Formats: sequence, C-alpha cells, structure tokens
Amino acid sequence: MSWLQRLRIDKFLLVLICVVAQASFFPCRGIARVIFENLTTAAIALLFFMHGAKLSREAVLGGIGHWKLHVVVFLSTFALFPLLGLAMKVFVPTLLSSSVYMGFLYLCALPATVQSAIAFTSVACGNVAAAICSASASSILGVFLSPVLVRLLMYTQEGGAGGHDTLHAIGSIILQLMVPSIIGHVSRPLIGGWVARHKKLVNMTDRSSILLVVYVAFSTAVVEGIWQQITGWTLVAILAFSLVLLAVVLVANTYAARWMGFDTPDEITIVFCGSKKSLANGIPMANVLFPAAMVGTLVLPLMIFHQVQLMVCAVLAQRYARKQAALEATAPDEGRRP
Repeated sequence: MSWLQRLRIDKFLLVLICVVAQASFFPCRGIARVIFENLTTAAIALLFFMHGAKLSREAVLGGIGHWKLHVVVFLSTFALFPLLGLAMKVFVPTLLSSSVYMGFLYLCALPATVQSAIAFTSVACGNVAAAICSASASSILGVFLSPVLVRLLMYTQEGGAGGHDTLHAIGSIILQLMVPSIIGHVSRPLIGGWVARHKKLVNMTDRSSILLVVYVAFSTAVVEGIWQQITGWTLVAILAFSLVLLAVVLVANTYAARWMGFDTPDEITIVFCGSKKSLANGIPMANVLFPAAMVGTLVLPLMIFHQVQLMVCAVLAQRYARKQAALEATAPDEGRRP
C-alpha cells in the first residue's frame, strides 16, 4: 500500500493542486484565454454527455421504490446543507471572509455527487440500487434547484435578487449541462457498450474536463488577484469548516435514518448520498452562474470539501463494511445456540 493510500489522499487532488499552481504561475491570457474558454465549453458538454451515457435506466428504476429514503437524502442535500450554510454567517468576518463564506453557500446549494456516493455505498454494503437512483435524481434536480438556492442563499446576502436572472441561469444550465446529458442517455443503446468497455478512458475524460475548467477559472482569478485575498490562514479555515460541516451532516443523517427506522443498508445509503457535494457538477455550474473573475474564489471551498468528504467517507465506508462482515460472521453461530 502506497503512502497516498495510507493517508487516503486522492491522487486527483494532487493533480488539481498542480493545475492550480500552473494557473497561478502561468495563467492563460488574451487569445489563449478565449481558446481555453471555448475548449472548456466543449469539455463540459462532453463531460455531461458521458454522464448521461453511463446512467443505467434499469438501475435507476430498481431504486425508485425507496421514496422515503430519497426524501431524506434530498432534504439533507437541498435543505440541511443550505441551513447550515446560512448558520455559518455568524463567523463572518471574524473567521471567514465574505468571499469564502459565499463559496460555502455555493457549496451548500449543489446537488450530491453520483460516482463517489455509489462507490462508498457499495464498499459499505449499503443499498446500491437506491443509491444509484437517489444520487442520479439529486444530480438532475440540481440543474433546477441549485440556481434557485444560489439566488436565495447568496444574492439575498447582497441585498436582494431578481427572478429573471434565476430563470436565465436555469435555462443556461439546462442548455449547457442537461441537454448533453439527455442526448448521452438517449444515445446509450448505441454507445452504452463502448462506454462500459472503456471506463478508464471515460473517467479520464471526466477528470480532464474538470481540470480544464479549474485551470481557466483559476487563471482568471489569478489575473484578478486571488492570492492577495486568499492567505494560508484562509485555507486552514476552509479546511476546518469543511470538516465541521461534513461531520454535522454525517451525524444528522445517521441519527435521522435510525430514528425513522431504516435498516442498516438503507442507513448507509442515506449517510453517503446525503453528505456529498458534486465537484463534477459544481465547477461547470459555477462557470455558467458567475462572472469568470469570481469562479476561482467561489469553488475553492468546494475543492477542499470534496477531498475532505472522500477521505472521511473512505474511512467510514470501511468501518461500515467491517461491522456488516462481523454481523454476518456471528449470525450463523447465534443460530446454532440452543
């Protein structure tokens, strides 16, 4: 086992850090920036096209029946997170700057991630079919709900907002994110086999698209002076608040699942699907919703929270798996007792 695996550091995080460093020293400007922005638009479309092509209709339909579970997950994603984000206002400006706080509000408005939520649910021996349905539905609903939440959470902090801009944002997101996803899903009968056979290539395409968006976003932010605004203390504060935010949501979901009488596999699904925020959706969506100069600062809490959720949930998934294995091992012995 490598030291990265022992520390549970995602290699993708290291690549992200390298991309941010490259943007800091060699930001794209002028004609190069225009070219990269056009490439970014194409990469985002390809990213969501592939997401649509990977989405199995049968797996989604198989988990639809667990509607109570889905309601809990959606409330966690689109209600609990936003409320916690608003509660963080008390730490502004003593512990959080206004721009970083806005980044956390944006994070709290995002849908759940799909791939890691399903992966952790599977590792922990949870209800995978329900996780596929819940995470996929969260991603789709986020196209409509996240811009509305962004408007309610962020722009009201600045003194009001208009409905026209929200509708325009939803329309832009549908055009740039949802339409490619629908086309990909409709094309699944034609390309589904190829996608299944080339998972590594598809995942590489996903991550390359995110890296390109991050490079363009941070290039613009660097030109606008992001590193004069973000200090080492700010990064530590973002990490600390990310840990606390994730811990509160994990505990709330765990006890809510038990209080409502869900069995352990369903509890696992609620815990992992209700605690994730999507980097894959969040960065492209920020590119649509905000001016280019704001994107780099706004997505910084999301990038750090993304790694925190991967590291913490990896440990938690293994703990659930060991607990489930221990229960299965003791069950036959208990059955043989007189």
